[in-house]
Amino acid sequence: MFQYYFLLGLRSLRRNPALTALLVLTLAVGVAASIATLTILHVMSGDPIPLKSDRLFVPVLDNGPLAGYKPGDDANDDQLSYTDARNLLNANIGERRTAMFGVAGPVESERADLGVFSAGGEAVTADFFPMFDAPFRHGRPWSALEDKAGAAVIVLSSQLAAKLYGDTVPVGRRLRIAGHAYQVIGVLEKWTVVPRFHHIIGNSGGAFSEEDEFFVPLSTAIAHQMVRNGSSGCTTSPGAGYQAFVDSECTWLHFWFELASSRDRPALQSFLDSYAAEQRKLGRMERQAPNKLYDVREWLDYLKVVGNDNKLSAWLAFGFLMLCLVNTIGLLLAKFSVRAPEVGIRRALGASRREIFYQFLLESTVVGLAGGVLGLLLAFGALALIAMQSKELTRVAHMDWIMLLTTFALAVAAAILAGLLPTWRACQVTPALQLKSQ
Repeated sequence: MFQYYFLLGLRSLRRNPALTALLVLTLAVGVAASIATLTILHVMSGDPIPLKSDRLFVPVLDNGPLAGYKPGDDANDDQLSYTDARNLLNANIGERRTAMFGVAGPVESERADLGVFSAGGEAVTADFFPMFDAPFRHGRPWSALEDKAGAAVIVLSSQLAAKLYGDTVPVGRRLRIAGHAYQVIGVLEKWTVVPRFHHIIGNSGGAFSEEDEFFVPLSTAIAHQMVRNGSSGCTTSPGAGYQAFVDSECTWLHFWFELASSRDRPALQSFLDSYAAEQRKLGRMERQAPNKLYDVREWLDYLKVVGNDNKLSAWLAFGFLMLCLVNTIGLLLAKFSVRAPEVGIRRALGASRREIFYQFLLESTVVGLAGGVLGLLLAFGALALIAMQSKELTRVAHMDWIMLLTTFALAVAAAILAGLLPTWRACQVTPALQLKSQ
């Protein structure tokens, strides 16, 4: 009977086309608004590195001065000073460690037809690439020895490589950034991390900015005094000159640990506490504030990557869907009420209320499927309009297969929910009264 009732539901779409079209459109608009908002929230709150998110940790240490500090106050900045970053890099803790900061500078290529242009990237250590599973198209990352030696090497993004060298493999070629020559040793595949969890603070695009255009060794960037492209926190004057800033207590570096297992987190916490205690003996970290560790998901929550505004938008969209459901209930009541004579005849011929309920509920499901198809098209259109607003929104305004399935599931569930009352009302038809009226 399922197939028979389903076919009846398809045929019922042709009855009273205007009412059916209004039903489908009302449901589709509500589903599209909800799914478009939910899709953005889904992408923004997704796990950017699910295989490692519980093994990657950000340390937050408070190296601020004691003056003006009250126990319980937050740290002035969630980044690290170069002193702390260097000490943690040299510590034998965890599987991998990396420190980084944003850099920028004018790029000069070997091509005479390409003028000087500005590009932004990251100064990182060798562990950065395996730690964050950066995919390579050509070449390799630099080694720990090259890192230590301050080698003048560079890894390019696929976008920058195509701009500089076209379709040729650029490994071994040279380019100049801010007056210093670098040898290209690798090119990444297109690598879009959403959210861009590894470097959020001080990034102009935040958690949804464009991918970095190039990567250079941290030690090389400092030796070349590359221009910093990010924020910094200074509680006292660092003094004059680049090296004075590097040696100061200013905080400007991101830091990540990778552990072999999430069970090693207590050991890492203990190490941080011991490190801070040693630094206090040297006259640093006078505040004795708690030393914090955040894994990837905790870090995104801490930085409020998904803000309350985003969550409120999702709730408002679902509120609009509920309003559409109320209208759908009214339209279904009107659609089913005109079929009271048909129900009376079927009941007189022996059909049970359960069979009538089953039939009309399947018809509501068919309406839900039609609304899901139209709602999906409207949702794609809404996401396309949202993506046009900014580059950051382009990275989150796209639908994956989970949201595709969610669209149909939501449309069908909404139609069934809206159809419960009209279907129940249809089952209450008294056969004798309908037969008399005929």
